[in-house]
Amino acid sequence: MGARLVVLASGEGTNLQALIDATQDSGYGATIVAVGSDKPGIRALDRARAGRIPAFTVSLADYPNRAEWDEALTQACRRYSPDLIVLAGFMKLVGRGFLESFPGRCVNTHPALLPSFPGTHGVRDALNHGVKIAGCTVLVVDDGVDTGPIVAQACVPVHDDDDEKALHERIKVAERALLVATVGRMVRDGWSVDGRKVRIGSCQM
Repeated sequence: MGARLVVLASGEGTNLQALIDATQDSGYGATIVAVGSDKPGIRALDRARAGRIPAFTVSLADYPNRAEWDEALTQACRRYSPDLIVLAGFMKLVGRGFLESFPGRCVNTHPALLPSFPGTHGVRDALNHGVKIAGCTVLVVDDGVDTGPIVAQACVPVHDDDDEKALHERIKVAERALLVATVGRMVRDGWSVDGRKVRIGSCQM
């Protein structure tokens, strides 16, 4: 079975699908044991059902405050005893309680070369800044916004005629490949987090 992954998503679930496809290979080293979302009725949940993967929804609107929502999300994930939690287009910030429950075991992707251009408009901000190289980042999640330790990055050239949509689409292709490759290396070889430094293959978490 390998490592146990819980994947959290909020939308179409294209990164989720890339992980589902990768885990069909027994040599990948991981199985997706659950897919969670903060929204019902999304495509990502359909993808989970198509893959016969257990799915759950923890909607913020169902809880009186963020702290209680965060605790409910923590408990929902904990039921599946994950070795690694992957935020794959999950559009909510998880809280400190969640992160303390899964220390160093929660990763996310961002469509820019962090620490430059964090936040929800990373592609637009990079393009407006005039960069010649954009890209994507896989990072360990902390309690900031795209501030966690960097695990891996990939570069994407910026074309002179790029608009935000065109550049973002090319970044998404690189992002899916980077996420699949990085998660695979982590679960097969182990990883360690020491301050800002993440090392794959140094030890098993």
